Amino acid sequence: METVTLSNRRTGAQDRVSRVLIWILLIVTALCWLGMIFATRTTYQQAAPLPQQMTTQDGAVVLTREDIVDGKAGFQKADLMDYGSLYGMGSYFGEDFTAEYLVQLAKEVQNNLALAQYGKPFAALGADQQSGITQTMRTQLQSVDLSQSQVVLPDALAKAIVTLRGRIGTSLLRDDFVKGYTGARSLDAASASQTAGFLLYSSLTTVARRPGKNYSWTTNWPAEPLVGNAPTAATFEWTWASFTMVFFAIGAALVIFRMWIEPKAADETFEPTLQGFGQVTPSQKALWKYFLVVAGVLLVQILAGSIMAHYYTDRTSFYGIDVGKWLPFAFLRSVHLQAPIVWIGVSWIGAGLFLAPLIGKREPAGQRTLVNLIFWVLVVIVAGALIGDYLGIVGVIDKNWFWFGNQGLSYLEIGRFWQILFFIGLAVWCLVLLRAFWPTLASLFRQSGGSLYALFRIEHLLWFSTLSVTVLYVFGMIPLASPNPSFSITDFWRWWVVHLWVELAFELFTASVTGYFLMALGLLSRQMVERAVLFEWILIMVGGVLGTGHHMYWAGEPGLWVGVGSMFSFIEVLPLFLLVLEAIEQQRHIKAQGDFPYRLAYLYILGSAFWNFVGAGVFGGGTLNAPLVNYYEHGTFLTLNHAHTSMFGAFGLLAIGLLYMVLRYLNGNRPWSDRCGIWAFWLYNIGLVMWIVMNFYPIGWPQLEAVYTHGYAYARSLQFYNTTIFWQWMRMPGDIVFALGALLMAWDFISKLLGRGQKAAAAVPVATVKTVKSVADGT
Repeated sequence: METVTLSNRRTGAQDRVSRVLIWILLIVTALCWLGMIFATRTTYQQAAPLPQQMTTQDGAVVLTREDIVDGKAGFQKADLMDYGSLYGMGSYFGEDFTAEYLVQLAKEVQNNLALAQYGKPFAALGADQQSGITQTMRTQLQSVDLSQSQVVLPDALAKAIVTLRGRIGTSLLRDDFVKGYTGARSLDAASASQTAGFLLYSSLTTVARRPGKNYSWTTNWPAEPLVGNAPTAATFEWTWASFTMVFFAIGAALVIFRMWIEPKAADETFEPTLQGFGQVTPSQKALWKYFLVVAGVLLVQILAGSIMAHYYTDRTSFYGIDVGKWLPFAFLRSVHLQAPIVWIGVSWIGAGLFLAPLIGKREPAGQRTLVNLIFWVLVVIVAGALIGDYLGIVGVIDKNWFWFGNQGLSYLEIGRFWQILFFIGLAVWCLVLLRAFWPTLASLFRQSGGSLYALFRIEHLLWFSTLSVTVLYVFGMIPLASPNPSFSITDFWRWWVVHLWVELAFELFTASVTGYFLMALGLLSRQMVERAVLFEWILIMVGGVLGTGHHMYWAGEPGLWVGVGSMFSFIEVLPLFLLVLEAIEQQRHIKAQGDFPYRLAYLYILGSAFWNFVGAGVFGGGTLNAPLVNYYEHGTFLTLNHAHTSMFGAFGLLAIGLLYMVLRYLNGNRPWSDRCGIWAFWLYNIGLVMWIVMNFYPIGWPQLEAVYTHGYAYARSLQFYNTTIFWQWMRMPGDIVFALGALLMAWDFISKLLGRGQKAAAAVPVATVKTVKSVADGT
């Protein structure tokens, strides 16, 4: 097998602004990660502690550390996080276990105190007596010192924990299809009892005060009038400060962009390497399989999501079929969450592999084999993880559930074995790209005299972004061989993947790959692209790293995250704001070109920029990240609104746009139609808007009001959801429209890959990238 070499040309030099931005990026990166290291150390020191024992006044053991730790493992093993939530983290279908059992615990303590003091149940007392008992209950719950190795509980509280532990343990094993709950097949009576103990301990952390503080381990979350949980003064103060900060920062970013980033520099160079259709290399031809996987997995995601949406309207069956016995809601949700990671990831992996020979200006020997190897490794991982996911939930995989079953962590459900394989696949992809990019990376380094600045050309930035995608995934595997004993620490590392992957690595990749395509298509100069991408990287780094803190307000991590998270997460809006400005400028350049072959691809990329700003910015960082708003909004349908519009709208549309760009290039000068792709684009967007106006907002706003008025436990209860049945049904029209878009896109992919339509045009393609040596198979 030979190596294909493509045409080479000298690259334009960097301008002065880019060199200044490089130093700012280095300094900002160092400061942000130093801050993250300090915050990580503080989190380990101040996370909600695990007492060795909880006992009654006379020394009888109520709960042990072993019960709590093994109960947390049971919580994950049963994948309860994909049915309900803990600290608001997880699924919004079932109850929030911390909030629900906090209320049950408080009511049980009330009753025990009433019986002990008056010899009557709490409900039989007069108003004044009830008020006194309620105050005593609050004092007892808030006075529990979880930082002690041995926690001595008041008798009323100890008795309540024992009673509820038995009741909850039994309910975990029993089907309750009125609630849409499939009993935990993976637990037995003993592990269910331990899981119940863990859930009660978690509820205690939401009301028990930190030593020397007047707020709980969760900063008084959830909102619950019964136990006196309300926002702290710091929650209000940081909200005010963060809103002030964001408006100031938007103005500053706009001024910087207009004054130093947007103006043309002297001797700007254009390098339209993709303006024509070059000869397709063997590895690029091998990418057809990736398109089919993307279309297929997206359809699986939609199917799982549609069944889940129906669960909200009728929890007992799916149009009369008892699917809950075979397809628990938790399994469907884990599929629904893992699917977009798969198809978006496969899209980006495919786009990177497509660019590899173009950026490296050659096709390395064996590249096609490596492209095929990466694909089949991904297929094995997806199939193995899906099977293991189901077998773990239903209890078939028992002893090795953590390795081969379902880890029970939202977005990170796949077993640790499959996680390791996935990381290896990402690492191989990253190295394959480096191998292909290397001639150009080395050439750029030599042209710049071997200076530090040479490492920050757009090609280098693109590869660095793929490296960040690979490296940051590792942090979701801490510790490697077993579940972490603390849920607060587990959730901390989970967000390193879920947030840092999305708000850092994904955004870095988005900025880099979009910038490279703008340059390669001749829309913008190299210097303009590099200035813009470097500036966006600076903003992404500031908001993406320390902005992780807005996920850690209420899950037992230290209170410093309220300040850090609120201030830095608002900065996430800034690069998204610039993406919209750039999108408008890109559209102007595209319109100026009479015959632009990538209009369809850029329609999706422009749509991605819009939803990145709206879904991730307006619906996320611009509103929900404010601590006072988040205190009441956290874990409601407004969060679902943010998740859907940002994940698909921002990253899904970008992934599809990249694939259409690849597909257009592979099609060359053969007849091509944008029609199906355009229809799919508008169906996707109409479906998203229908979800917002007919489901997420009509349910999310009343739910937000319910949290504020009645408390979070009520807002997540079946009692509340039963008031929203009409709007739950209204999810269906948007689902249908969205699914039609996916089906149309799948048909478009297949028809174009099969070469349907008219025969190839006889005209010889005009290529700016020429092959000087072809491989033996004639490509």
